[in-house]
Amino acid sequence: MTLLIIILVVLAVVALMVILGERFGKPMEGTEQGKYSKIITILVFVMLFAALIKQML
Repeated sequence: MTLLIIILVVLAVVALMVILGERFGKPMEGTEQGKYSKIITILVFVMLFAALIKQML
């Protein structure tokens, strides 16, 4: 029962994020999107590397 409650809460929060994002979000420029893309790619690899090291130790 607890798992169902957690799933429902997560789905409600995601739905709220989508609704608010569509209403108040503004489109990104291409240059801004490119900068974020580079930063996010680096952060993902750092987090994967950190998880790999944590798993080894």
